Amino acid sequence: MALACDPMLIVADEPTTALDVMIQAQILRLIERTVAGRGVGLIMISHDLAVLADTCDRLAVMYAGRVVEEGPARRVYADARHPYARALSAAFPRVGDPASRFAPRGLAGDPPDPAALPAGCAFHPRCPVALESCAVDDPPLRVAGAGRRAACVRVAQDAAEEPGDPAPPEEARRTTP
Repeated sequence: MALACDPMLIVADEPTTALDVMIQAQILRLIERTVAGRGVGLIMISHDLAVLADTCDRLAVMYAGRVVEEGPARRVYADARHPYARALSAAFPRVGDPASRFAPRGLAGDPPDPAALPAGCAFHPRCPVALESCAVDDPPLRVAGAGRRAACVRVAQDAAEEPGDPAPPEEARRTTP
């Protein structure tokens, strides 16, 4: 039904949640074929970064209604720079990595009330690496490698390029979204 009006953009909100792995793979391939065949854009929303890394070109991780990291999907999944993106990436076991079965599955504390966000970085009350300044300042998205940005004070302002990557495009060099 969603495709009947020939849309230019498809928003898929948790399209594979609660599906077994085989059905999940079939649905993802159907979405990929539909997007490619119709030449439409796709925004996929999910907590499963592994699915997004396998399906999408770029990934934006949000916390409390704000993008806290964005970049090439596979790189963000494999080497997240923001502590929330790192925790989200580690929340699911990785195929072929027996050690990931014992990875932490959650974060301490509760998500913030969207109507009463804490001062500073909204993630700081749950962040395992927060600094005192995190309770005061909400860091902007900063360059975190080639084509990547992360909103964390621990991301160097002049992040080094990742090995083998070209220089980040000019728009990625800006420090504000």
